[in-house]
Amino acid sequence: MKAKFLAVPAVLALAAHQYMIWGYAPVAQSGPVQKIFYMHLPCSWWSLVSFFVVFVASILFLFGRNPAWDRVAGAAAELGVLFASLALLSGSVWARAEWGHWWLWDPKLTTALIMWYVYAGYLVLRSTPMGRDRRALVCAVLGIVAFLDVPLVFFAAKLWGSAHPDGLARKSSGMEVRMWHTVFAGLIAFGFVWAGMLMARIRQLRRGAELEARLVWDE
Repeated sequence: MKAKFLAVPAVLALAAHQYMIWGYAPVAQSGPVQKIFYMHLPCSWWSLVSFFVVFVASILFLFGRNPAWDRVAGAAAELGVLFASLALLSGSVWARAEWGHWWLWDPKLTTALIMWYVYAGYLVLRSTPMGRDRRALVCAVLGIVAFLDVPLVFFAAKLWGSAHPDGLARKSSGMEVRMWHTVFAGLIAFGFVWAGMLMARIRQLRRGAELEARLVWDE
């Protein structure tokens, strides 16, 4: 499936999600600012999915040395850092209203920030001037090692406790059914956006590699 075929369902899903945020989900005790949660959570989840894709693609590259998997890993890492950045920024706004602080150094937030720095470093590594094959190999190793922090982010609230709510504790979250409907709608809507952007970026990287190969051949 081409990325352009996901554009229409992505727009429709995002529009439906916005309606559910402002017209369907009830206002929480903290007020309208709580509604940023419906953007924050999908960004968080899809950033973790992105880094899982980096992990899997890196393993597949090491086994087959197929440059296509290196491009998949690179594209997924870019999206992961983008969505993680949005999650951290939106989470800070939400935290200011909920907790009275822009940031708390609790386990979940700290591991999330470390994850962001690690994958931002991964992207810097991908742009370093070294041989293409060597760079792909080094990035694949880092893409595997970096994933060690991802489960820590996901399970941090259960392992060490956190001011941040436990994403697994649905029954104890205090959220109404309509709130959960809105959360799941957001996950689906952002999933369409994520998939479309991933395929588009992989295509760009493939075209770039083809152009680079032609230039080398012409020389």
